[in-house]
Amino acid sequence: MGRRRAPELYRAPFPLYALQVDPSAGLLIAAGGGGAAKTGIKNGVHFLQLEQINGRLSASLLHSHDTETRATMNLALAGNILAAGQDAQCQLLRFKTHQQKGKNKAEKAGSKEQGPRQRKGAATAEKKSGAETHQEGVELSVENLQAVQTDFSADPLQKVVCFNHDNTLLATGGTDGYVRVWKVPTLEKVLEFKAHEGEIEDLALGPDGKLVTVGWDLKASVWQKDQLVTQLHWQENGPTFSNTPYRYQACRFGQVPDQPAGLRLFTVQIPHKRLRQPQPCYLTAWDGSTFLPLQTKSCGHEVISCLSVSESGTFLGLGTVTGSVAIYIAFSLQRLYYVREAHGIVVTDVAFLPEKGRGPELLGSHETALFSVAVDSRCQLHLLPSRRTVPVWLLLLLCVGLIVMSILLLQSAFPGFL
Repeated sequence: MGRRRAPELYRAPFPLYALQVDPSAGLLIAAGGGGAAKTGIKNGVHFLQLEQINGRLSASLLHSHDTETRATMNLALAGNILAAGQDAQCQLLRFKTHQQKGKNKAEKAGSKEQGPRQRKGAATAEKKSGAETHQEGVELSVENLQAVQTDFSADPLQKVVCFNHDNTLLATGGTDGYVRVWKVPTLEKVLEFKAHEGEIEDLALGPDGKLVTVGWDLKASVWQKDQLVTQLHWQENGPTFSNTPYRYQACRFGQVPDQPAGLRLFTVQIPHKRLRQPQPCYLTAWDGSTFLPLQTKSCGHEVISCLSVSESGTFLGLGTVTGSVAIYIAFSLQRLYYVREAHGIVVTDVAFLPEKGRGPELLGSHETALFSVAVDSRCQLHLLPSRRTVPVWLLLLLCVGLIVMSILLLQSAFPGFL
């Protein structure tokens, strides 16, 4: 039996590092590039239109935004404003969509970097579905707003960016270990403090204003503004009693399904150093108020590279340095979906299709959809079939069983029946 494969949704002309999904317009935003090196590899942010064509989710290039010599390494989305981490700075971009009459989608894209739209098979499918016959399409424009330097180490690099719950503030972290908080959209700095000795690997902003940071100093800290509230203690009470030091690779807040006020924090722990005998990585759920661990489970021996939480807090998405992708259920930390080496190289970001806006329309009959990007320039789609759907063959079997049972009951009650 062949290896399970995930469908390729899009291929960019440069390595991909960051991913966001805009649910209102049904846009998939993928970014990356080759950096400042004169290799001929471009740098850009690609805006992809998500559509259902012949019952399948597809993506077509709507707009390509050139970022010149700067590769985008991380993204955050607030409405129609993107915060892009590019080298030592954060660049704000504002994008707008509008209807363009008299042109079909293939004409209005106007770019040679059409990805799937250039492929003959995809074009044929679009014609059959009627997706390209409309005389009214969508155009997108991008405006550069403010840019500010966010990292000041000897080798500066912004590693993570995050908006707060009402999109009025932006938090950044990088190789110098400082958290900096900026007003949106002016990028006026309102807070700066040293959070870690060494690099900040990830950060997450909660709806109550608390900030969680994880760094290469093996610490995970909870802050209220610049005041340390507590630190997460996983290794002391974790499932491993070895002397292997672990560090926190990622942190994300998530809602508790069916509990509007409930909040969870999810973290990934990986071995700090690679050993000859691979050690397991761990996924942990924490109480979002007390920051006490609720449960922790091993998520395999592949080193985790990125983490995402679905909008409702139901699912967790993981990518690994060896290219594998997995979906877990947040409640029990049970793995529901896994594709080994889906990319064959490090997965740089994963993002769920949101459950609002055009999300349900694009999702179709599936329970959730996860997008993944990697250094191999590919964006892949991972669909989780609905676990509540009863297979057709089972329904038919149940119907036959009910008919047979009814006949037997009638025969016992009325011996002359049939």
